[in-house]
Amino acid sequence: MYKHTSIIVLALILVSSLTLAAQPIDEVQTTTPVALQTATEQTVVGTDGLLYMREEEKLARDVYLALYEKWGARAFLNIANAEQQHMDAVGALLAARNIEDPVAGSQAGEFKNADLASLYSVLVKQGMKSISEAYLVGAIIEDLDISDLKEYLSKTTDEAEIWVYTNLLKGSENHMRAFIRQLDRYGVTYKARYISEAELASILSGR
Repeated sequence: MYKHTSIIVLALILVSSLTLAAQPIDEVQTTTPVALQTATEQTVVGTDGLLYMREEEKLARDVYLALYEKWGARAFLNIANAEQQHMDAVGALLAARNIEDPVAGSQAGEFKNADLASLYSVLVKQGMKSISEAYLVGAIIEDLDISDLKEYLSKTTDEAEIWVYTNLLKGSENHMRAFIRQLDRYGVTYKARYISEAELASILSGR
């Protein structure tokens, strides 16, 4: 993510947030308009996506810090710092919308989402086996991250969410390339798990 992301996101939210004008009393509808139903559904999906990605970016950061502590490989520290910036970008959006932060007060490896908590344990255990396994874990995390970001991008029309997710996606693709380069040094060929092989090939080609 770029520097000062949180400030930019907050500014973008202020200019892009939608407000519903109050209807005259004699025009109040007794049934929920389709447009309002759609907007409500999009709001729920948008909130769920932000909450999940806030914790998924924390998963990446926490795992990379654990692997850095074990192996001392600078790549993990550098990418962990980038994941913190990803967290900050999503966190800024949550704060601007007065949505409770799921990671507030949490320690490393602690998650409200049970699936992410379980995944953290599995990935850290795998990454402790060897340095090549650690880099493999990094690629797996970025694979998952890219897949989820693409899914949430496909479900939102909110400009602020699109801006944040798009920039997170670019960062995750860079991280994927970095981990694949490290795996190449150990003669390990990564096979995509969440995205398609075609998507992976496109990322690795820099397109």
